[in-house]
Amino acid sequence: MKTFVLMAGGTGGHLFPAMALAQELTRRGHAVELMTDHRVESYGADFPARQIHIVPAATPSGGNPIKLVSAGLTILRGIAAAHGKLRKLRPDAVVGFGGYPTFPPFIAANVLGIPGILHEQNAVMGRANRALARFADMLAMSFPTTKFADQHGLDKVVTGNPVRDRVRNLIGTPYPAPDDKGPIRLVITGGSQGARALSEIVPEAIALLPPPMRSRLQIVHQARSEDVERVTDCYRRARVSVEIASFIADLPERIAQAHLVICRAGASTIAELAVLGRPAILIPLPGSLDADQKYNARFLEEGGGGWVAEQATLSPQSLATRLHDLLTDPPLLQQAAEAARSLGQPHAVEKLADLAEALAGKHSQIKEGPRS
Repeated sequence: MKTFVLMAGGTGGHLFPAMALAQELTRRGHAVELMTDHRVESYGADFPARQIHIVPAATPSGGNPIKLVSAGLTILRGIAAAHGKLRKLRPDAVVGFGGYPTFPPFIAANVLGIPGILHEQNAVMGRANRALARFADMLAMSFPTTKFADQHGLDKVVTGNPVRDRVRNLIGTPYPAPDDKGPIRLVITGGSQGARALSEIVPEAIALLPPPMRSRLQIVHQARSEDVERVTDCYRRARVSVEIASFIADLPERIAQAHLVICRAGASTIAELAVLGRPAILIPLPGSLDADQKYNARFLEEGGGGWVAEQATLSPQSLATRLHDLLTDPPLLQQAAEAARSLGQPHAVEKLADLAEALAGKHSQIKEGPRS
């Protein structure tokens, strides 16, 4: 049995692939611990780790000198705290999943001589991973081409982005091709950061569809809690069947049942759409660092699995036109579903676990030394 410490920022985009790897390593009989920040309470309360360690972390950005000094001191405290924990745990390897909470423990692991893999979920290498690249043994990538990945001289392996067991259990579910008279199932989700704009644009677009089409719609809409009442009222006036909630625990199952998904283009969303083979209208989060969601979305669109709609030029009218064109063309939706599935990496978590085990094995041999 080996011991692995996974390190991730406390949002779903970082925690979900870390959770998938933890599940796989646990299945293989290994011990797994997690180092992250306090946001894990919202996104990873059921994380399958032996123990979850909250490590001080901060984002060293902005031009305010006082804030920069404060962030630097917090990072140093995080490195010291992680160093003490890692000395006790003595892991065989660490795996970092990005986000600034990864920075202090990954640095501490490097100081202690513990080998580490960085996993990049997006089509653009994140800033924390770029800063940590010089301290890593390997970079595992989710996309065949990852912007900034070639600048660091790291060994690179395309593993794909691991998806949770809840999603893996649905792989192979046939696409429910719509017919001319039956229900049309839509799923709308904005992820952790971008639900508000979708809650403003999508219901108004739905209201502009012809009444016969609206009567066939069965919508699942994940909205922020403060938007639920307004969104509900808009759908009610449009006389559309809808289920609205701020959190939908069985969202993967709903996506597997959907004819079309309208969503942001976060890394986990793209990975789940691809392995499940579901077509999507992708609305990248504007203003995100390095436009990572835009590059993620382009990958799915260029592969034929979805359609990118930039928020800056998107209106209820233009979205309604796009929806009408797609929902009246079942063969096109079926084709996009098959294209999305062809882009999926259903064995990403096994590939990443294999890399982690191989790196841990090498480290164990070094620690034990040659056998006489």
